[in-house]
Amino acid sequence: MARRNKNKLFTEIEVIDAGAKGKAIAKSPDGRVIFIDNAVPGDIVDVQTTRKKKSFYQGTAVEFHKLSEKRTEPVCQHFGTCGGCKWQNMDYKFQLEHKQNEVENNLRRLGKIELPKITPILGSEEIYFYRNKMEFSFSDSRWLTQEEIQSGEDIEERNALGFHIPGMWDKILDIKKCHLQADPSNAIRNFVKEFATQNDLTFFNTRKQEGLLRTLMIRTTSTGEIMILVQFYEDNKEQRELLLNAIDEKFPEITSLQYVVNNKANDTIYDQEVICFKGRDHIFEEMEGLKFKINAKSFYQTNSDQAYNLYKIAREYADLKGDELVYDLYTGTGTIAQFVAKNAKKVVGVEAVPEAIKDAKENAERNNIDNVEFYVGDMRKVFTQSFIDEHGHPDVIITDPPRDGMHKDVVAQIIGILPQRIVYVSCNSATQARDLALLDEHYKVTKVRAVDMFPQTHHVENVVCLEKR
Repeated sequence: MARRNKNKLFTEIEVIDAGAKGKAIAKSPDGRVIFIDNAVPGDIVDVQTTRKKKSFYQGTAVEFHKLSEKRTEPVCQHFGTCGGCKWQNMDYKFQLEHKQNEVENNLRRLGKIELPKITPILGSEEIYFYRNKMEFSFSDSRWLTQEEIQSGEDIEERNALGFHIPGMWDKILDIKKCHLQADPSNAIRNFVKEFATQNDLTFFNTRKQEGLLRTLMIRTTSTGEIMILVQFYEDNKEQRELLLNAIDEKFPEITSLQYVVNNKANDTIYDQEVICFKGRDHIFEEMEGLKFKINAKSFYQTNSDQAYNLYKIAREYADLKGDELVYDLYTGTGTIAQFVAKNAKKVVGVEAVPEAIKDAKENAERNNIDNVEFYVGDMRKVFTQSFIDEHGHPDVIITDPPRDGMHKDVVAQIIGILPQRIVYVSCNSATQARDLALLDEHYKVTKVRAVDMFPQTHHVENVVCLEKR
């Protein structure tokens, strides 16, 4: 007996909001929330549901009865398939409005804390070509468009160099032009694909785990430096050097040309040897005269201009007078620590990644900053009373944790020592709200400002200042 299709078609539904992961939000006639993939708040649409849960539906808009005034024409030919810039069809001023609302709603609804008047979100001056790092994947069986499938023609050219189709680990969309990273990013990627195809260099097949070319990473800096990292699956010296020499000849402006030979199951490079083929094994970013060394494995905020603005807000909220001991938790490569060091007596940074701490120490030495110290280890295990006894009681804590927020033991330790001020930088205002609720008995939120690091996406950073009650 055939299984009954439980998916529903809802007609003339008004889209009322934008939600998590770039989805639009509507209400169904039965009161459930509908998360819609391809709509903008203000649209009136027919929605074909694809999934039903107790409290919500997921669906796709299949017919548009009215288009929202918040809409704008996407600039990218890959919009709607790529999945990387889900809000490219929404005017930027409305993107900012929804991000501001998301932050405020999370702090009020999840944190249930008293908030001051919230400073308006800081938008990005550049809404395209703002990223300093992009990673592209090779595939010998690219994702076919609906038009190609319906044409009935044999598609001979199946190589791709681009992005994973959302939710499909083995499907790569071939990218002609990406609007996220400035030139020469597109020129380099397109040249690599064309040269590799013309010279019969094999593209990776994820299912079969075979092929020469695996990934391409392009990093740039505001000073004009460029890093290229090609990840190979097969160790073929002749073919590898053929491609790398061609890249070097075509783009002599490249500062760092490197490669990895990685034949393990996944393409992460953190446990792999990175080999410098030409130039330096690193590039430099600069900020207020400070130089930060970035290698192939380094973490650095991917929007350099907005990172600078974010750090300025964090420094302003720290309100340092010059005699404070500052702890910078989850310090990464120590960028914020060094950025505020000139205003503090001493800064102590803690981070779990050994390579990041190595970079932080090298950067501090290069920048002639002698009032910072960096320590490596799991935050909840390192940030203990004995650590504080050894390094001093902090007057100010700056914390910039990963998306999961701070571990409850770290929050408990902060409450145990009660620094005068906390500056909390977050890429996830929901987990930030949870942590602020735990701190609320002892701290009052005095300043809040969101910073848009990623235009055309739903992601947003938020900075909060907490003062001891």
